[in-house]
Amino acid sequence: MPRLKQIYTPEFPYHITARCHNKEWFDIPIEEVWQIMSNYLYFIHTAYKVEIHAFVLMSNHFHLIVRFPENNMSEAMNYFMRETSRVISRGAGRINQTYGSRYFRSVIGKANYFEHVYKYLYRNPVEAGLCNKVEDYPYSTLQIRLGLRNGVIPLVGDPLLEESSTSTLHWLNTKPREKDREAIRKGLQKPQFGLTSRSGGTFVHHLEVDPF
Repeated sequence: MPRLKQIYTPEFPYHITARCHNKEWFDIPIEEVWQIMSNYLYFIHTAYKVEIHAFVLMSNHFHLIVRFPENNMSEAMNYFMRETSRVISRGAGRINQTYGSRYFRSVIGKANYFEHVYKYLYRNPVEAGLCNKVEDYPYSTLQIRLGLRNGVIPLVGDPLLEESSTSTLHWLNTKPREKDREAIRKGLQKPQFGLTSRSGGTFVHHLEVDPF
């Protein structure tokens, strides 16, 4: 099977995700994983000038929305993956790498697509049955933005929350249609995120703001 063409752009953000080896859980407590990843997100923001929009840590994977103004995604993410793997593996007393494979990325080239991915990311813990509301999940930058926990992850502005946090939280907590959620999931498996014209309607937020 031919290798998919890679897309690198400094203009638009990416959704990036990576899973643990064999989809196993992280070998150390998730609070420790959160602190490790937070520290290295801070580092790549400082060293590689990346712009972090959102981050959610799950039991065996993470979701990240991030932009690379210096067009240096490979350098920044390779460093992040290598160093978080090294520190987590060392903490667990194991030799094997933490991640099962390289990270996967999907470029988000439209503002309304950003809204789709934003909601999908923050609803991940709810859909997994880990919490009832998006703001209740502790390993999410949403709690940092809302002042519900302290954190070192440096975040760019969030126009969706800044315009109306009440409206945005209501939108995030509104359960989407399953077919829309599945369309988003499949869209994120492409190097360039995309949907059919009839997909994803319940993921769109109707505030007139530019999330970029």
